[in-house]
Amino acid sequence: MDFHEARLPARLAFGSTGGVERRTEIATLASGFERRSTPWALGRRRYLIGANLRSLDDMAELIAFFEARRGRLYGFRFKDFADFKSCAPSGTISAADQALGVGDGVRTVFQLIKAYGDVERSITKPVQGTVRIAVEGVETTGFAADAATGAVTLAAAPAPGAAVTAGFQFDTPVRFDTDRIETTLESFDAGRMVAVPLIEVRV
Repeated sequence: MDFHEARLPARLAFGSTGGVERRTEIATLASGFERRSTPWALGRRRYLIGANLRSLDDMAELIAFFEARRGRLYGFRFKDFADFKSCAPSGTISAADQALGVGDGVRTVFQLIKAYGDVERSITKPVQGTVRIAVEGVETTGFAADAATGAVTLAAAPAPGAAVTAGFQFDTPVRFDTDRIETTLESFDAGRMVAVPLIEVRV
């Protein structure tokens, strides 16, 4: 398995920058018009961390985490403070936040999803113990959520047409996008680190 279910300590990410990137292919026609397409159904997140670290202890902890992941070899969990809930970052999670699908009287397994307009992102790394599920607007505890895949298994199949919704916190699966970390010693107990890039991985 090329993914570790370890989460980067949140304090090591303070001051991080990042966001979503898309890949758009543009062909300019002889008429001057453009033809645009994309090979990606979903955006991909990128981050830069570590640039604000000054404590040698914090830098040592990040280096240890980097070594444990073997650089770019193994993925890990990262809390994106701008996008880590089924609702807005300042909101309160509700079992009605996100639509997972509708019942057919047979299906019991539903994938956690977060919608961004008409784009749906599969959530594969929910935070253990934060998932809430409702069937036709009624919250239920009769389910099991797989924290490693984001699959939710209901104890009973929802009736045909019954809406299944969810609320949750989640991590973004990422890996280091470098095999090198650079630090500068500025005093006996302080230093400076070159920003370390992370990139989202599909799991």
